[in-house]
Parts: sequence; C-alpha cells; structure tokens
Amino acid sequence: MRSISLFLVLLLTSFQAFSQGTYRLVTARAGDGTHTLLRRYGLNPTRHLRPFLALNQAKLGKNQSLIVGHKYRLPVASPPPSPKEVKRTVATAKTVGPIPPASLFGPTYGGVTVRTQQLRGAVLYVSAGHGGPDPGAIGQYGSAALAEDEYAYDVTLRLARALMEHGAQVYMIIQDPNDGIRDQAVLPIDYDEVTYPRQTIPLNQLARLRQGINAVNSLHARHKGAYQRLLTLHVDSRSAGQNIDVFFYHNSNSKAGQELAQRIHQTFTARYRRAQPNRPYSGNVSTRNSLYVVRKSLAPTVFMELGNIRNDKDQRRFVIPDNRQALANWICEGIIADYRSRR
Repeated sequence: MRSISLFLVLLLTSFQAFSQGTYRLVTARAGDGTHTLLRRYGLNPTRHLRPFLALNQAKLGKNQSLIVGHKYRLPVASPPPSPKEVKRTVATAKTVGPIPPASLFGPTYGGVTVRTQQLRGAVLYVSAGHGGPDPGAIGQYGSAALAEDEYAYDVTLRLARALMEHGAQVYMIIQDPNDGIRDQAVLPIDYDEVTYPRQTIPLNQLARLRQGINAVNSLHARHKGAYQRLLTLHVDSRSAGQNIDVFFYHNSNSKAGQELAQRIHQTFTARYRRAQPNRPYSGNVSTRNSLYVVRKSLAPTVFMELGNIRNDKDQRRFVIPDNRQALANWICEGIIADYRSRR
C-alpha cells in the first residue's frame, strides 16, 4: 500500500512539473494591465482572462493588477465561442446588409440635418475597435461590466453623425443593426456587430483586422482623388490606478496621417484648456507602425485611445453620455481643421 501511495505521489509530481513546463512565462512591463499583456502575446482577453487569473492569482496585486517585473504564466488554450455567441453573430450576418449610417443612429438620433458644408467632398471611414465575438477590454463599474467595443462604438456613431452634419460622406466600418446612439451610462454587451457591408466578424484578431482594412481599402478605390481618412477608436486597458488622456497614433510614413493626428490633438489641448484650466492635457501624438490598421490602410489613418477603461476617472469619460458626445465633437473639429487646411 505504501509503495502504491508513493507511486501516485511521484506520478502527480511529475504531471504537475510537466504541466507547469507547458505554460509560457512572460514579464509584466510598466503600464501593463491583464488585457494588454494577453493581447501582446496573441491571446483574446474574453477567452483567456479567467484562466490567466486562475494561473496567476498568487502573483497579482490589488484589484488583480499586474506587478512590474513579475513573471506570469499564459494560458495554453482558449475555450471555443459559446453556441449562443456563434448563433447571434451568424444570424445577424444573414439578415443585415450595408446599412446607411443614418439608419444606424437609432430612433432618437436617426434624422441628420446637414448644417454646414465644411466637409463637403470629404470621405471618412470611422471604425470602432473589436466587436462581434470580441468585446475588447473590460472594466468594472460597480457591479456592471464595461466593454471597450460598446463605448468605442457609441463614440464612433456620434462622430459619424457629427461629420455628416458638416457634409461629409461617412462609412461605418463596424456596424450594429440595433444599438443606435445610446444615452445610458452602462451599455449592455452584445455580440451582433458586423463589418461593412455584412460580414461576420471572426474571433481571430488578425482575421478581424484584415477584414476591416480590406473593407476600407475596397471603398478607397471608389473615391480616388478625394480627401479620405480612416479614424479608428479604441479604449485602453491598464492598471486601475493609471489615469490617461486621449492619445493618437499614426504611420511614420504618412504625413497626412500625422497632420490629422496633430490637428485633432490641438483641438483636444484647446478644449481641455477651456473646460479644465487647472488640469493640463497630457495626451500625445506618436508613430506606431506595428499596428495593423495603421500599417495596411490605404487611407491616412489616425488610431485613437480614448482612455483607460479600468480607471475610475477615465470611466467618467465613457459612462456620461455628454462626455462621449464631447469626444466625438472634438474629433470632428480636428477633422474640419485638417480638411480646411487642404482646400
């Protein structure tokens, strides 16, 4: 009996050692949150966050934050999408065609009145990050979960509407057939977004990014000679204590992308100076060619991070509808300034 028990102990020890050896060890960097770390290594936070937390519970800081310099084990497998998620996405893709942007704004905001012609002749592609089976970064707001794709999408809808009010032709690259512009604080998470014109959004990150850029580049060929720009909006995920301002990326080889990013940044700087004179605006403009959409888009592109979804102060930027509208209005002002400079 003793020999059998000893054998089982040795077998279990060997199995545990083998299992631990299959996990990849990675080091947390300054500013890393769990979502940022997972995405860096090609893992989907929606699928991998729980197993990651289970693997590393003893090494996490307050509020499940990462500790700079500590090594963490990455999950080795991802559970498949739930049948409910797959059913929702596939069913939507079969029934939804290319939806005019105005029809996406919902019953309260559906009517668009062209107030000026300041953007007449401009073609703008606006795209919210993530969507479909991937809600992106997740923040906790009381007992509610805040999803990156829902808030980025709401700001994107508001931006598209503002651009149309000034005469622009706008394409919504990520579309949700039934959300519309919403004025509540907590936006429910769903999975029925599609990529223009009616494509099911894949779970694989690279496939999703390629799908969106292919849509933009196909449309780009139809508007040769026009002012064309891509605006892609995201919400970052960092440690809960890190408050960040809106910041902007562009392709280092795109002068037009750089100038647009700088003009939007200038608008934000001026608006912050007026709205919060005692608080300096710390957002910046930089290059990041490693971003797929920045590198592959034929249209000059500005990639925007709107804030940290895990930070209490940044969450106010998202959960207050007027703040989401202000983000859209300020981005629109920067685009108008850039378009005027080229006429």
